[in-house]
Amino acid sequence: MTEPSYLAAVRESYDTVAADYAQLVKKPAELDPLSRAMLAAFAEVVRAADRGPVADLGCGPGKVTAHLADLGVRPFGIDLSPKMIELARRAYPSLSFSVGSMTALAIQDNELGGILAYYSTHHTPPQLLPVVFAEFHRTLAPGGHLMLAGYVGDNVHLRPTQAYGGHPVSFESHLQPPDRITALLDHAGLVVTSQLLQEPGEGMKRTIATFLARKPEPPLPS
Repeated sequence: MTEPSYLAAVRESYDTVAADYAQLVKKPAELDPLSRAMLAAFAEVVRAADRGPVADLGCGPGKVTAHLADLGVRPFGIDLSPKMIELARRAYPSLSFSVGSMTALAIQDNELGGILAYYSTHHTPPQLLPVVFAEFHRTLAPGGHLMLAGYVGDNVHLRPTQAYGGHPVSFESHLQPPDRITALLDHAGLVVTSQLLQEPGEGMKRTIATFLARKPEPPLPS
């Protein structure tokens, strides 16, 4: 499969900002109560289902991956940026991290008990979200769970020139309406079981949506 062209900009940009990103982005323990609660709920349902390890896709410097490990699941991290993976391996040597793209995961079918996509799908052009969500469905085991969180908007297209310490970046962000994300997950065969919207306020400039979804198990033979 030919790599989508937008990934080069994302990779280069996050390689550029990696060190400052690791310093500036909060640790999970410093997040707001609802965000912490959703991560804890995700870990709980993954532990209860016990279908396999959890892939933290777009793991960055590994802070959330390590938090999942503290919550009792078996996580590993994947990120498009080699610099981010280098930082994650250095900070959390007991965990596994590798370079990869969620558009074409080097993971077997039905291998994962859980997928966390934490503020990591918004750089994907809207027309390619079905490709990403199809990979989520392919790699999740029946009965496995997905948590997807990030900023949402009414088809907002952002083109920042600087980020994370003022470094130049060339990635773009696409903020989709929550109902469109729900529809795309449903089309990919993932059943949304919970949705939380956090409206702007108390330091948040944009609406945040968190989705919990599940890959259904095949029906029992009659």
